[in-house]
Amino acid sequence: MREKRVVVVTGASRGIGRAVAIALAGPGCDVVVNYRSGADAAAETAAAIEARGARPHLAAFDIADGEAVKQAFKEIVKQHDGVDVLVNNAGITRDNLMVLMKPAEWNDVINTNLTGAFYCSQAVIKPMMKQKRGRIINVTSVVGAMGNAGQCNYAAAKAGIIGLTRSLARELVSRNITVNAVAPGFIETEMTLGLPEKARAELLAQIPAGRYGTVEEVASVVKFLASDEAGYITGQVIHVNGGMFMG
Repeated sequence: MREKRVVVVTGASRGIGRAVAIALAGPGCDVVVNYRSGADAAAETAAAIEARGARPHLAAFDIADGEAVKQAFKEIVKQHDGVDVLVNNAGITRDNLMVLMKPAEWNDVINTNLTGAFYCSQAVIKPMMKQKRGRIINVTSVVGAMGNAGQCNYAAAKAGIIGLTRSLARELVSRNITVNAVAPGFIETEMTLGLPEKARAELLAQIPAGRYGTVEEVASVVKFLASDEAGYITGQVIHVNGGMFMG
């Protein structure tokens, strides 16, 4: 049995994905950094991973492309002799009110945020079953639980992630593979930092904690769910939202 731990994080070039990839890195660990664009940002993630004593591997592919995912994971499994942890983090937004939403805005978000998680999860199931262990962790969102005006596509995809998580957990628990989800609320990222001050104030008013979360706070929950200590936890959604949603 190989001693090294193999981790794959999708959308790991920035934001939550980068924080997760760094948190899961450690001596004797291989971390595959997936990204679709932004090679320079992905290289920065890789450098941070290497600084923690792990070996980074850059993997540029679009998770919404089923054939690309299949080929990428075939190569990852061949090179690393398996996958121990998959974090389905990659996602996009195409916000619009439903009455104005174009079919492409709906399809793009569903195909990346939900179908992409399906493609990647399916690609690691057989290798994980063969090695008789594994962790799949899906990044959903508070809006998947409570909804949000102007984000019907995004909320639908993230709600779908919750259903996917719970159903797949039931399929795989007997194989020593756990499947869980982490649902961030409003997190301090490049996107939220770029919002107008008025918009930021309105968002903060919805958060009982009175502040945005950090990417590190989300990553710490993912790290726990990926650990041996979380072996009896599966099919769960852990909310990281400062009390914005309690359910």
